[in-house]
Amino acid sequence: MYGENVCPNAQEPPDLPAPGTLMVDTARGDRVGEFRGVAGPYWSLRPVGGGAEWEAEPHRVRPALLIEELRARTARLNARSRGEVL
Repeated sequence: MYGENVCPNAQEPPDLPAPGTLMVDTARGDRVGEFRGVAGPYWSLRPVGGGAEWEAEPHRVRPALLIEELRARTARLNARSRGEVL
């Protein structure tokens, strides 16, 4: 039989997004971050409002919906108006 020794849970890694694309890390409570690049087997994401990057498993990351993008950008602008973000 073909594929007999293939792991049934094996998934193809998702396509690599362009740097700066807003992504949602479903493993961290749907946290939104900008895609920064690849770090070994993980993807590096950075909070939209600035801060430390974190690593996410690619199969746990999805593109942000329009409403999620708007929320993240609005939060960044609000933080900027308070002087918290440049």
